[in-house]
Amino acid sequence: MKLFLNCCGLLALITIWLPTTAQIDPPRIDIARDRWGVPHIFAKTDPEVAYGLAWAHAEDDFKTMQLTLLGAKGLLGRHLGKQGAAIDYVVGLIRAREQATRDYPAKFSADYRAVLNGYVQGLNAYARTHPGEVLVRGSFPMAETDVIAGFILSTASFSGIDRALTSILNGTMPKAPKTDVAQAQSSSGKTEHVDQLIHSFAHSLNHSLPTGGSNGIALNSRRTADGQTYLAINSHQPLEGPVAWYEAHLCSEQGWNILGGLFPGAPTILHGVNENLGWAHTVNYHDKMDVYELKLNPANRNEYWFDGKWLPLEAQSVKLRVKGIPVAIRKKAYWSEYGPTMVTKTGAFALRYAGLFESRTGEQWYRMNKARNYTEFRKALEMTAIPMGFNIVYADRNDTIFYVTNGKLPLRDPAFDWQKTLPGTTSKTRWTQFHPLNDLPQVVSPRSGYVFNSNNTPYHSTDPADSPKPENYDPTMGIERFELNRSIRMGEMMAGNQPLTYEQFKRIKYDLQLPKKLSYMTDVNPLFALNPADHPDIAPLIETLNNWDRHADTTSRGAAVYAVVYTHLKDVLQKAGGSPYRPLTPAECVEGLQLTKAYLLKHFGTVDLPLGRVQRHIRGSVSLPCAGVPDVLAAMDSKRHPSGVLRAEQGESYIELVRFRKDALPEIETVNAYGASTHPDSPHYTDQMNLFVNQQTKKMTLDKKQVLQDAKRVYHPGL
Repeated sequence: MKLFLNCCGLLALITIWLPTTAQIDPPRIDIARDRWGVPHIFAKTDPEVAYGLAWAHAEDDFKTMQLTLLGAKGLLGRHLGKQGAAIDYVVGLIRAREQATRDYPAKFSADYRAVLNGYVQGLNAYARTHPGEVLVRGSFPMAETDVIAGFILSTASFSGIDRALTSILNGTMPKAPKTDVAQAQSSSGKTEHVDQLIHSFAHSLNHSLPTGGSNGIALNSRRTADGQTYLAINSHQPLEGPVAWYEAHLCSEQGWNILGGLFPGAPTILHGVNENLGWAHTVNYHDKMDVYELKLNPANRNEYWFDGKWLPLEAQSVKLRVKGIPVAIRKKAYWSEYGPTMVTKTGAFALRYAGLFESRTGEQWYRMNKARNYTEFRKALEMTAIPMGFNIVYADRNDTIFYVTNGKLPLRDPAFDWQKTLPGTTSKTRWTQFHPLNDLPQVVSPRSGYVFNSNNTPYHSTDPADSPKPENYDPTMGIERFELNRSIRMGEMMAGNQPLTYEQFKRIKYDLQLPKKLSYMTDVNPLFALNPADHPDIAPLIETLNNWDRHADTTSRGAAVYAVVYTHLKDVLQKAGGSPYRPLTPAECVEGLQLTKAYLLKHFGTVDLPLGRVQRHIRGSVSLPCAGVPDVLAAMDSKRHPSGVLRAEQGESYIELVRFRKDALPEIETVNAYGASTHPDSPHYTDQMNLFVNQQTKKMTLDKKQVLQDAKRVYHPGL
């Protein structure tokens, strides 16, 4: 009997370690395209659905999917040249591929391994049958570990590694304190330097003004006029590229039925709604990454001092293939007790963030996809396997609403000042454990009947009386304490306890009003304190701004001036360097308005015109007036277009609005910025643009029978 039990245990262990190969029969997979080209994937099993998702997404945007996975494979330099090679080096530096190989399959469940396998089978099948679309020869087939490495790379990016490496390489990373132990940290939030390091607003603006942000809003029956539960999923992402949303509906006979958004290379929905519940994500800014200064041995710079002795720096040679260069380039990547390490002329610095210890990010999203109620959803969150810091705003058919500033946060020794560069000489600063979900700021079904987040502090996530209190949480987590224009405006609109109709809820989500006193990371209020009499050359622009009601619809002349000057001020701050978290100077404001005047006269012949003429939603031959400025609830940030207008670039993107009913499927309406396809010859390249700019949506459903009845085309992958 003992031998039998031992054999059973060995068999179970072997089963855990064996890769799971999903048996896929493409004729059993239905891809139903609706009138908007959105794919609805139907199959008997979850792996078959994942196969269908990979195939359908590749039909619509195979190029971007490859860019994501080429980076994960360390092959992006072969396609993009030096820019891609920089990402390939980071993949080697953080050992993303080694981590994926080490953890897979041991740390993954059998059912998720089967989903991953089905997904890569679908992706590889598409590549085999469309060889002319493959960007880099030899990059296929893809493996499950490539998808996992992609998540690991994304985690590093969202944790702030690009900003940290930039600071280290340009010599601006502050030194660690002279002593190993510093004063205990204040609970007032991050210092200026580390705020810059982890604040992802600035990642696309090169340390300048913040971009659009995101919103998640949930109301339960205490605040809704019809007693239903409302959810607004409103992430503000780039409108194109590797982190632009793709919409899909996934439905199997194994309990997977969800509609929402995902990024290229993801095998599940990342935020959306299933038959029972849904959630929105917004980015948060708690302390995701620590930087350590190492003490190198003067006699041997390949050694560093740690816990009273010299240890060797681990060194690996990262092989970089760069387009246009016939031979491979090799660059060393170092590793210390803390993690990835950079050795420069100004010193040696190591990086440590939770993603170095977590590869199951995709599996947690899969568990969230499959959850049937709040209890199961919370169990999925207890994995704390999405380490990059995405807030969650949740609602369900049982009238539960929930907010948590989600992430994987280390347990840090309060004797050290985690706001600064840390001494890299002691294991006391090398954390190894993490806070459980219950330690994070959160609120469940508050008396106020609503929760929200607009990238602001979690200590304002509902009515002030019901919001989490900072004194109840570990100050070493570095939880953000700031408000933004959107959170201030949300507080204004949700004040009181009056029930809201669904139409009122939608008006809040689509609001275009800035508060009177602006609350950006960079204080732009000095822009509105200029006296036109002191600056006659730009007096009309100053008067326009002073008379602006802070509303950003397409007819607003004040919004037009503000959108252009904001674009110029981003450049001004970038050139000035230093911290963006300060007030603009009067000189910067004057310079920005002078540049705005010159720009408007050059491209439009006047400084008096509405926002809709200046800011446009453009794709191909379609150009439409576009509302919104950065940090209104319906935010939009734009960049200069060769035609002279400002082209909408980031902000309002994929929008999903949901009403939950206890006795029926949820009512869903969505819109995406352009359409389902990235191919210019597709009718779905631009077909949602009119809806998007007019704050309209399309009706969607999780009802398989209805989808198939209304579908414009139903087919099988490859057939």
